[in-house]
Amino acid sequence: MKIVISSGHGLYVRGASGMIDEVDEARRVVKTLVTNLEALGYGVVEFHDDVSKTQNENLHRIVDFHNSQQRDLDVSVHFNAYVPTDAARGTEVLYVTQQDLATRLVNAISNSSGLANRGAQKRTDLFFLNNTDKPAVLIEVCFVDSKTDCDLYERYYDSICRAIATVGNLGHPPEYEWEGKTSWFGGPEDSGVAYDEGLAFIYEVADQPSLFLPSQPPGTTGLARRLDPSAYYIALRWDYNQTPREQLLDKMAKVYAPKTGKVEYAFPADWGPHVDTGRVADISPGLMGELGISTDDEVRVTFPHNRTET
Repeated sequence: MKIVISSGHGLYVRGASGMIDEVDEARRVVKTLVTNLEALGYGVVEFHDDVSKTQNENLHRIVDFHNSQQRDLDVSVHFNAYVPTDAARGTEVLYVTQQDLATRLVNAISNSSGLANRGAQKRTDLFFLNNTDKPAVLIEVCFVDSKTDCDLYERYYDSICRAIATVGNLGHPPEYEWEGKTSWFGGPEDSGVAYDEGLAFIYEVADQPSLFLPSQPPGTTGLARRLDPSAYYIALRWDYNQTPREQLLDKMAKVYAPKTGKVEYAFPADWGPHVDTGRVADISPGLMGELGISTDDEVRVTFPHNRTET
């Protein structure tokens, strides 16, 4: 697992300032997180903008750095501000697709420090979350203009950083499991799908080229009929809040067949089967054959399984 973590704003493009300074503290947190995560075996790259002179330049420079790296997760560390107060304001984690990770992180920060839990907040207006091309979260550790927040942050600083790296289980999505009957789908011989039927979250062959035949089968135009029956793929009734599209394109599912005791690994390819079928999953003919099972035999599916594992 490789993570890129950056501090918000920059040396010359300052963020919020109150009882503590956002830029200074974000850099401090990032450096501690890198140490903690490396000790846990993560590959971590940190970034701080010491160059930009405008907000627009700063935003693009940070996002461009993240997108230039090979990684699995993007994290930006910020601090919040509103109006000076002695009262508690709290911590929150912002996301577009990573609701589960954001929730685990904000709970971990709050539980480790006593900071008020403002929850995971979906934000679709933030440049960082909208333009990084890997799963991303933006952590707002606390409010720089709240005396209660700043006191708790300083007192429990080490606990907060440990919580983000460990209790929050940063970068490791939870596993989900399905168990039930299966059937097969996809490819030129699947008359159960229309000639022009597409796939739920794969929009073009380039999204997952290993799953497709070299050319479109005659008389068809849809990606469902172009699936290569010998490839190992699977359809489940995914919850996109738990397993967003980018994760479905980047991870594999572990498929276990109790009847034969065999295990294989498959790429997510579609949403389904319909609940009325009474089945939990549809898999490729090739995967069904390799597992030694037939329609309506049982499978147990675990997702995600990192594609680099064997």
